[in-house]
Amino acid sequence: MDFKLLSIYIIGFLIVAIAANQIAKIFQKIKLPLITGFIITGIIAGSSLLNFITPQALVKLNFLNEIALSIIAFSAGAELYLDDLRSRLKSIKWMTISQFVFTFTLTGFIVFFFANTIPFMAELNTASKIAVAILFATIFVARSPSSAIAVINEMRANGPFTKTVMGVTVTIDVLVIIIFAITFSIAKALVNGDDMGIVFLEILAAELIVSFVLGYLVGKLLEIPFLLRANIKIKGFFIIAIGYGVYFLTHLVKELSIEWYHHEIILEPLLIAIIGSFMLTNYSKHRIEFREILEKISPTIYIIFFTLVGASLSFQTLIHVFGIAIALFFLRLVTMFLGGIFGVIAVNDPKKYTFIAWMPYLTQAGVALGLATIISNEFPVWGHEFETIIIAIIVINQLIGPPLFKWTLNYVRESHIRAKMEPLQSTRDALIFGVESQSIALAHQLQKNKWNVRLVSLDDIINEHHCEFEIIKDFIPTVQNFKKLNFDKTEAVVLMLDDEKNYRISEMIYEHIGIKDVIVRLNNRENFEKFYKLGALIIEPATAMVSLLDHFVRSPNAASLLLGMDQGQDTMDIKIKDKDIHGLRIRELRLPTDIIILSIKRNGNLLMTHGYTRLRLGDEITLVGSHKSLEDIKFKFDT
Repeated sequence: MDFKLLSIYIIGFLIVAIAANQIAKIFQKIKLPLITGFIITGIIAGSSLLNFITPQALVKLNFLNEIALSIIAFSAGAELYLDDLRSRLKSIKWMTISQFVFTFTLTGFIVFFFANTIPFMAELNTASKIAVAILFATIFVARSPSSAIAVINEMRANGPFTKTVMGVTVTIDVLVIIIFAITFSIAKALVNGDDMGIVFLEILAAELIVSFVLGYLVGKLLEIPFLLRANIKIKGFFIIAIGYGVYFLTHLVKELSIEWYHHEIILEPLLIAIIGSFMLTNYSKHRIEFREILEKISPTIYIIFFTLVGASLSFQTLIHVFGIAIALFFLRLVTMFLGGIFGVIAVNDPKKYTFIAWMPYLTQAGVALGLATIISNEFPVWGHEFETIIIAIIVINQLIGPPLFKWTLNYVRESHIRAKMEPLQSTRDALIFGVESQSIALAHQLQKNKWNVRLVSLDDIINEHHCEFEIIKDFIPTVQNFKKLNFDKTEAVVLMLDDEKNYRISEMIYEHIGIKDVIVRLNNRENFEKFYKLGALIIEPATAMVSLLDHFVRSPNAASLLLGMDQGQDTMDIKIKDKDIHGLRIRELRLPTDIIILSIKRNGNLLMTHGYTRLRLGDEITLVGSHKSLEDIKFKFDT
C-alpha cells in the first residue's frame, strides 16, 4: 500500500469534509436536513463535477465508509432497549409485521412488474430483475432511528404512540439488516446464475448462525473498553477499532473461503455489529456510557459517510433518475399507509391513529444508505444507478418525514413543546400579577436591583396609596390581552393570586407566550405538581423559611445546591407515573451520567436507595444534576 498517496487522499478528503460541515449548516438554516448538505457537497467535490475526490480516492477511502457503517449499526442496536418497550410490545409487534409485510411484498411485486419502465432494469434478464426488486423492497423497509429520536427530543414527546413509533423504528432497522443478509445472498445467486437448492439454503443458514455467534462475541468485546480506566476519547477509539475489525474479519473470511473452498462465505458485518450493540445495551451495565460515546462519535461519522456517498454519485445520473425516484417514493408511501391501517386495526389501537400511523416511519437515513452502498459495490453494472435512486428517495424522505412526524405528535397530543420565546428587548423587566403588600414589597426590592416592574390586577379595587409602580387594572386573562402586555420586553412573570387564577395564567403563558421564568406563590401544597409540569418556579410561603433555615443548619452544602448557589446544577422532584418505569431497578434507568438520585419517597417514607432498588408507580424521586440533563429527562417520567 502506498501510504504517502493514502495520506494525501485522507488530507484532501478531510478538507472537503470540513467544508461539508459548514455548508450543511447553511442548509439547516433554510430548513433542509444536514445530510442533504453533506451529500450535495460530496456530489460537487466528486468526479462528476470538480473531481476533488477522484474514483481512485474513493477506493482507497473505503475503510472510512466501513468504519462509518459499523458505528451506524452500533447506534441502531443501542436504541433497542427492551425495558423501554415492554408496555407497547403488542402494538410494536403488529405494527412492525404490517409495515414489513405490506412494504416489502407490494413494493417488490410492483417494482418487478414495472421493471421495464426503470431505465437500468429494462435490459436485465428476469432473474436479475427479481434480484433488483427484492433489494429495492428490502431497503424500502428501512427506517431512521436517529431522525425519529431527534424529532421526539425536539418535541419533548412522550406517550403510548411515541413509544410504539420508537419501538417499531428500531425493531424494523434491526430486522431489515437480518433480511438484507438473506436477500443479498439470494440476489447474488440470481445475478450470477448460481443454483439455489438445498446446499445454497444450508450455506445461507450457516452464514446467519455464524453472524449471530460473532455478534454475541462482539458484544462481549465491546465491554472491554469500559473496564479500562481511560477517558472517553480512548474508549471511543476502541469502539471504532472494534467496528472496523468486524469488517476486516468478514473480508478475511471471504478471501480465505475462496482460496480454500472455492466458494464465498459471506458474513454480514452490519448484522454482526448490530447484534453486538444489542447485547451490550441489554445485558451489561455499560449501556448508558456506550450510548453517550456513540452520540459524541456520530456527528463526525455522519459527515464522513454522507460526504463520501455524495462523492460516489454521478450528478448526471441523479438528474436522470429523479423522476423514477419520485414515483418509487410515492409507492413506498402508499404501502406504508396501508400497513399503518392494518397495524392499528390488528392491535385495536385508538381509531384516531388509523390514518396517521404511517407518518412517523417515512424518514430514512444511515442504514438505508449503508445497504445501498453495499449493493453499489457488489453489482457494478447497475449498482450505481440503484444507489443513486435510493439516495434521491432518502433525500425526499428527509425533507417530508420529520415535519409529518412533528404534526402527528401534536395531533395525538403527546408533544410537550414550550411556546416560542420572543427575543427580549430588555433583560431586566418583570411583570407581577396581584397587587398587595407582598407584591409591592417585591416590586421595591426588584427596583433597587435596577429592574423595571409592572403590576397587574384582575379587578379594579386597588389601594394605590404609596404605590409608584405602573398598575394594569381590571385585566382579563385572554391570549389577546396577554399579547398587549409586551411580553417581548419581559424576562420574568410572578404570580401572586389564588392557585386557580395562577394556574390559568401559567398555562396560557406556557402554551402561547413562552416566558423563560414564571414564579408562582403557592397557596395549597396539593397544587404543586400541576404548576411544576408547566415549568414554573414554585414558592410555598408556609414552609419555605423554616425549611431553608433547617437545611442551612444541618447541611449547608445541600442547601447551597438547593438554592442554585452551585453554578450549573439543580435538584428536581419527579413523581413516577409512567407504567414502563414501574418495576425497573434504578441501575436500569437510562439516565445521563451527570444525574444522581438523592432519594425516593414511597407512601410518605424515604427509602435508602441502591442500584437494585425497584421503582414503583407513585414514587417521588429527587434528582440532582445539570440543568440541561434534568430538563432532558423530566418529560420522560411523566405519561
